Amino acid sequence: MPRKKQGCESTGGGGEKASTRKKQKTSSADSPPVRDDLSRDLRKFFLPRGYPMPSGLAVGMHLTNTFEECFENLDGCSEEHAKIKLVASRMSQSVVSLASFKGRVRLFTCTGTIIGHMASKMSILTSASLVTCHKDGTKMVDKLKIMVRLPNGKLVKGKLWNYDFNYNIAVVRTKFFPELPAVHVHNEVQFNFEFSQANLLAIGRCFESGELMATSGTLLYKTSRLDCQELMVSTCKITKAGIGGPLVGSGGNFVGMNFYAKDETPFLPISILQKCFKHFEIFGRVVQPWIGLRIGSLQGEKLSIREEIHDSFPCANGIYVKMVSDGSPAADSGIKAGDLILKLDGVALFNAQEFYELILDKTESALGHGEGMVFEVYVLRPSNGFEFCATINTEEIGMIKQNRWPVPEAEWVYPNPSMDDDDDLTFAPDIPVSYRVEPVSEFYVKRPSGFVPDLED
Repeated sequence: MPRKKQGCESTGGGGEKASTRKKQKTSSADSPPVRDDLSRDLRKFFLPRGYPMPSGLAVGMHLTNTFEECFENLDGCSEEHAKIKLVASRMSQSVVSLASFKGRVRLFTCTGTIIGHMASKMSILTSASLVTCHKDGTKMVDKLKIMVRLPNGKLVKGKLWNYDFNYNIAVVRTKFFPELPAVHVHNEVQFNFEFSQANLLAIGRCFESGELMATSGTLLYKTSRLDCQELMVSTCKITKAGIGGPLVGSGGNFVGMNFYAKDETPFLPISILQKCFKHFEIFGRVVQPWIGLRIGSLQGEKLSIREEIHDSFPCANGIYVKMVSDGSPAADSGIKAGDLILKLDGVALFNAQEFYELILDKTESALGHGEGMVFEVYVLRPSNGFEFCATINTEEIGMIKQNRWPVPEAEWVYPNPSMDDDDDLTFAPDIPVSYRVEPVSEFYVKRPSGFVPDLED
């Protein structure tokens, strides 16, 4: 009997434990783990935006280099901020934001400037990064859809009209809205000493929130870190969302189109843009001859270089040759690194932009008359004082020689660099909702309902 009683107690205890385990299993199935629920929300939020999923979860983790990062805050009451906001507000109705999609996944977003109106369409200047495959910057993504967010927040479909990967420019056309003015694009900007002292404004617009952004800076006499030598540089500090946006003077005059680089803002000046537009109209593309030179404006070179040249040629002006590609037309003409190019086809040169403006003009004329692209340059070799004329027989640039336009990818940053991928996020009872809501619906998106547009064919 005692054994039986003991057995009954044992059975009863086992049944109770089994019942408890069953209840716990049922409860677990009815209420998914918090981490799984959070991961599902993260996937739902980040993957459609083209952002990577985090490798692990930790309090304080955040995503950097996103398209939702804004320019510096202009909420101050300083006179400088007031002037920036005044000029930006006057330009605001000509500044839009654009995004490209593959299916329902966003690939890229940038800013655009309305540059022209037609009978039923308007043209928007922006960056060709909007439509390129970023693993190969010389190819365009197939079956791409473009959406344009207007200043009033409305989304409309856009269509690529023309593009050039060498200069990273694109013109997108969309439905005409008479209340949205086009900027006055004219080639009257002189990048001289007086201009370098003036304030410049970089303007952008976020795609999701539609927020207008602006920041100020000045012109720098330096060569951009990007490949394209025609670029100039300002001290304006923008974010990725400002790529393709306008750079304007303090009076609102259009100066150029912005690109992104760390600690500075390269921009393609209006003088080059104007010639690209003309090539689009005449040839359907920008005809860019390959010369094989890496050049820079002499006034922007290092002091040691300036001193070396000034000692022998104190009044020298021109274009400084930094590098000559082996086997290039420039190398065949006898030009070497360290030379100064003083004239191109008889025209005196003072900065690198003038050199390329003349190249584009001569190319247009040569092709229009069925002639070859041949350039005469007058060269000074400071190392020995030798001066000579060189003839450069060029050819149209091939896709293999296109410039690169790197854009930093979004990545997750963790507060503890030694955190392993398998580390679990420890939830305190009072913070799970706060953690999930802040980065997902408040920090990254100010208008989440406006993100996913209608992308049906």
